[in-house]
Amino acid sequence: MMNDDPGNGRCTESQPSIRDYRRKIVGARRLAEIVRDARLDKDGLRPTIVQCHGCFDIVHPGHIRYLQFAQRQGDILVVSITGDATIDKEPQRPQIPQELRAENLAALEFVDWVVIDPHPTAEAILETIRPEVYVKGREYATSEDPRFLRERAVVESYGGRVIFSSGEVVFSSSQIIETIGTGDERSERRLEYLCDRHEIERASLMQHVARIRGANVVVVGDVVVERYVMCDAKSVSSESPMMSLKALGKEDYAGGAALIAMQLAAFGAQTTLLTAMGDAGLSKWAQGQLNDAGVRVRSILSRSEVPLRTRFVVDDRKLFKVEHAEPLAADRASEHEAACIAVQQCAEADAVILFDAGGGLLAPGFLGGLYDAMRDSPTVLAGGCGETPANLLAIRGASLLVCSERKLRLAMNDFDTGLSALVYRAMDRSGAQRMIVTLGKRGVVTFQRPSDDPHAPAWKGRLLSEHLPSLADRVVDHFGCGEALLATGACLAATGGSLMQAAYLGSVASAVEAGVMGPTVVATDRLLAHLECRPELRRNSQRGRVA
Repeated sequence: MMNDDPGNGRCTESQPSIRDYRRKIVGARRLAEIVRDARLDKDGLRPTIVQCHGCFDIVHPGHIRYLQFAQRQGDILVVSITGDATIDKEPQRPQIPQELRAENLAALEFVDWVVIDPHPTAEAILETIRPEVYVKGREYATSEDPRFLRERAVVESYGGRVIFSSGEVVFSSSQIIETIGTGDERSERRLEYLCDRHEIERASLMQHVARIRGANVVVVGDVVVERYVMCDAKSVSSESPMMSLKALGKEDYAGGAALIAMQLAAFGAQTTLLTAMGDAGLSKWAQGQLNDAGVRVRSILSRSEVPLRTRFVVDDRKLFKVEHAEPLAADRASEHEAACIAVQQCAEADAVILFDAGGGLLAPGFLGGLYDAMRDSPTVLAGGCGETPANLLAIRGASLLVCSERKLRLAMNDFDTGLSALVYRAMDRSGAQRMIVTLGKRGVVTFQRPSDDPHAPAWKGRLLSEHLPSLADRVVDHFGCGEALLATGACLAATGGSLMQAAYLGSVASAVEAGVMGPTVVATDRLLAHLECRPELRRNSQRGRVA
């Protein structure tokens, strides 16, 4: 091992000046190059690389002692931190964004390099740089956590050592955060910082909303009638141990692709819905709702009746759901004909949204012909899915995919893999360019490829991700929030907005939607009023005027 005297044996040749500590924050690829060059020492002395890994949400005295212990075990200390999107703790964690957490560590003189790791564990970064020593806290000495066991297996596979710090000063970021409270003000500052970093400003968002008006958008998918039966819970039935409900009334809503089309029309877009409809009953009712909303409807396939989903609700709680749906009977010839019609309609569109509501319209035969025609089209293609048996991954080559984590895991049949790795596999399989995954009350996570060119080497590179906390202050009903996010996000992408701007404005629309019972349309004036009330945008605008 090389001498650890800062004035003698430590490798300072490649170490940045402390005055410019931000240079110590590097990507995984650059770090691998730095470590490789350090190991090619001209004097034949191979430095000992030491690595620590963790969240480091709040750097406390326990962290300092732990890192100082690690620095004494070798010559170059590398600290990898878990990225925001893969920290699976409380809904408000991390409290400090990954960039600031990295700066906190880089400012420490005895830390040589800092890297932000987008993976849920340190396995990938350990395999990349292969440190001679991997240091963990004393609490891991007897840990059977499978994540740590996998990390240890990687280090030991190439002959490295895993050692444990003394643990003489014990603190916990989680306990510190719990002690100082939930920190609404701190959460607001974090959101404010995120908006600054991604140029999310009220003025520009309002401009994007204005550009939606007049945009030509085509929505393709099944219409579903969503029925809410409002009930009073009387008691347990006397005939058997089952709940007895008294129906108080019902309300029908146009759902599925119809809800997305109506939302776009409410924003002022010229909206066309391509779907499968009948000519009576619920189909006729849904047609009337769409016509009243200003949506141009074209039935490209025929079905006897649109699907009906009935939810029984007591107060604001949904007790159970009953589905009534006849399978869509379409042969190869009719699917091909429907695809030809869809191609004609989509040719001049600014954006095309495919929404699989599980009704059978977006079958492989239909989608194949549509994709072939749109492969080289500049039109923004967005996709999402509703209830099972919808298949998100059947939507290929999308500019933007939107879905919940639960639906994604169902589509991938994977309930254990970390979210980042799961999304990478899903985007690789579908060829999607960007993805927004909703996490319920924890908000959304965005994922984006480092290159827009599918032929560039970076297309297969590490995904860029960002976590956006929920913007909903009051949640009455989550249903319809995903559709509001998809419709808004797709339009913003079509008008030149960034992924984070699309995610933010879509989250605002979702927050408005969450405040009412049933899948309803968010009016433009309500969306703009909500933007006016967002404190992080108000501070953002004030700073912009001062600058």
